[in-house]
Amino acid sequence: MDEQYRPQQIEAEAQAYWQEHDSFAAREDDPRPKYYCLSMFPYPSGRLHMGHVRNYTIGDVVSRYKRMQGYHVLQPMGWDAFGLPAENAAMERGVPPAAWTRENIAAMREQLKGLGFGYDWSRELATCDPEYYRWEQWLFTRLYRKGLVYRDTAVVNWDPVDQTVLANEQVIDGCGWRSGAVIEHREIPQWFLRITDYADELVDALDGLAGWPEQVRTMQRNWIGRSEGVELTFELAGRDERLSVFTTRPDTLYGVTYMGLAPEHPISLELAEQDPAIAALVEEARTGGTSEAELATREKRGAPTGLAALHPLTGERIPVWVANFVLMEYGSGAVMAVPAHDQRDWEFAHAYGLPIRDVVHPADGSELDLGEGAFSDYGVLVGSGPFTGMPSERAFTAIAERLEAEGRGRRRTQYRLRDWGVSRQRYWGAPIPMVHCEHCGAVPVPDEDLPVTLPEDVEITPGGGSPLKRMPAFYETTCPACGAPAQRETDTFDTFMDSSWYFLRFACAGQEGAMLDGRADQWTPVDQYIGGIEHAVLHLLYARFFHKLLRDEGLVGSDEPFTRLLTQGMVLKDGAKMSKSKGNIVDPQALVDRFGADTVRLFTMFAAPPDQFLEWSDSGVAGAHRFLRRLHGLVRDHLAGGPAPALEPAALSDEQRALRRKVHETIAKASDDIGKRFTFNTAIAAVMELSNALGKAQGDASDAGRAVMQEGLETAVLLLAPITPHLCHHLWHALGHETPVVDAAWPQADPQALERDAVELVVQVNGKLRGRVTLPADAGEDQAREAALAEPNVQRFVEGKELKKVVFVPGKLVNVVVGS
Repeated sequence: MDEQYRPQQIEAEAQAYWQEHDSFAAREDDPRPKYYCLSMFPYPSGRLHMGHVRNYTIGDVVSRYKRMQGYHVLQPMGWDAFGLPAENAAMERGVPPAAWTRENIAAMREQLKGLGFGYDWSRELATCDPEYYRWEQWLFTRLYRKGLVYRDTAVVNWDPVDQTVLANEQVIDGCGWRSGAVIEHREIPQWFLRITDYADELVDALDGLAGWPEQVRTMQRNWIGRSEGVELTFELAGRDERLSVFTTRPDTLYGVTYMGLAPEHPISLELAEQDPAIAALVEEARTGGTSEAELATREKRGAPTGLAALHPLTGERIPVWVANFVLMEYGSGAVMAVPAHDQRDWEFAHAYGLPIRDVVHPADGSELDLGEGAFSDYGVLVGSGPFTGMPSERAFTAIAERLEAEGRGRRRTQYRLRDWGVSRQRYWGAPIPMVHCEHCGAVPVPDEDLPVTLPEDVEITPGGGSPLKRMPAFYETTCPACGAPAQRETDTFDTFMDSSWYFLRFACAGQEGAMLDGRADQWTPVDQYIGGIEHAVLHLLYARFFHKLLRDEGLVGSDEPFTRLLTQGMVLKDGAKMSKSKGNIVDPQALVDRFGADTVRLFTMFAAPPDQFLEWSDSGVAGAHRFLRRLHGLVRDHLAGGPAPALEPAALSDEQRALRRKVHETIAKASDDIGKRFTFNTAIAAVMELSNALGKAQGDASDAGRAVMQEGLETAVLLLAPITPHLCHHLWHALGHETPVVDAAWPQADPQALERDAVELVVQVNGKLRGRVTLPADAGEDQAREAALAEPNVQRFVEGKELKKVVFVPGKLVNVVVGS
């Protein structure tokens, strides 16, 4: 065995072995129980960052641990390859996006292999490959024929520099998140998937996702936003129109003091032609984002219309305002404003001196204070005509019934969720397989003409929009229905389409004749999915929706795609997320080149639990490297004494039994930490403690001592094998094993080795540590009580005080409870 720890040599040898023996290939005929572990695949930007390294190390550790537990593991890797960044890079570098993307894939693949991740590379895919996106085109045409796809005009956030539509979340302070350009609101044709048809199932099924973090489930519930309420109408005095509004709080109806219209509401647009103040609000609404976060913090601005709405129950005239916090795309573009009981309504009323009328008081009778904000809780109605004195829940039903009886309203369920707009006005994406015919309208591309292949040899110019619109060879075609000249759709799919089913395609690698086959049900649902919490809503919601679409097409048998979800925390440096703008980037490749991949893997798993932030520490990386060097040295020094004899537990001394007990306690703890909670950091800490104990025992050159040392070192290697697989591959062979550690079983704690002749009990007085006593392991309560009360320091705190009781926890503690 080499005198020095040489990670580059050790890691190259281990990786060569895994590649030669195809160690991580997943085969459907394997009789072991399956385990599908998947980390969210990366965008091929060209180089891995520390967030990638942490994500994929977690997944690899879980995969290797499950393999040692006896599972047949599938862990694949691929590339989320389409998207706007490639177009921007192409403009900057003067190269086609396809060439830039594939160069990046090649570079990042080598980095992933260099980190020792155990992927089945035979299943690798890239979403920009026609053989991949062909099948989402195929599915799209089927969904169109079923009525689950439609085309409609929609108001969108348009980035005039990037020449594309942005989601609300991509608009920051009214500007494009990437270009910084002021966003315009345009009404353009878009393709939509009817995700709202699945809204109830998507929200109801969240209760069954017990393996998901509650935070993620809550975020999805809020995004879907199912709410029970009442849709009611307000007549407009002197006009034929009526304002339709939806409210989840009909119990506050008597507190309405003004109506709010969205700037884009037809009445607002009409009045804007004559009213400069309203026209200014309309113009303001044409730019800026409409995300929930922005609306919550936006300064409340409005203008009176001079119109009056009539209260549906009292006939009271209520002023109508145009207000910038009302959105046209949610509901009807009108709201009934109850400033006493809604914070946004309160802020607007406070800004413009509008009345604030309280109609719900706290149920506990406490005083109502509206000076600093609205009271939005449920309570008891006041000033509400015949409904006064009713609790809010009862008034909800009573007022709803009154409105329904008079034909002024109806109960219904509303959703915040809107249909998924899947078309993007940019080039680098999967072409939408539709043809526009002057005679037949929109016509799906026939199966035999799929895939509609994206031309890859193109030039991207700043501000030029999609080159597809300038390529007659691409868009000029004939109508599949009537044969007349027609044009292909030049919009491409949202990249969330690509990432919503990739996990299923991994399971069906090599299938050329269908989107999926029976292997999809063999491997899915994914047993463990790992990725950032920033994907909690859009990607995960769309993947769940897509899975249900595929189920209803008969392509999968399960209802949900991911059984367990782990959302890893970000990697921070100096308290901030790593980014180029902050100048705090750490290059993982430089660390691998200097310290080796095992050191990087060990640090990322030891520095923090996987679901929490990881604060970068240069000294922590150096410490991880020192530990591995020390472990290498322990094995080297042990092997220098020659082969160890067989272990005979009965022949061990007290010190040797204690060391062996430490070995098996470490097995028990690491198994519990990793297997139940994924707290890899505490498992690693336990192995470090074990290595320290082994180091102190190196002077025992007896046969029994060397046998315990052999078992201890083998245990440390096995427990670290998922985390630092290269060094463990090397040390396992050095310790005399012909079968590689990658095929070894996870160690099991020996119950007999865990037995103790004596135990140390903590002694507390009124819950505070006051001493320790050592007793026989089978000591009962009376013996523990007697020993605890006899301990000198304990006597100091109980002397002269009333002894109320003694609490005994076998094997752990004695708590003496005394009076003052």
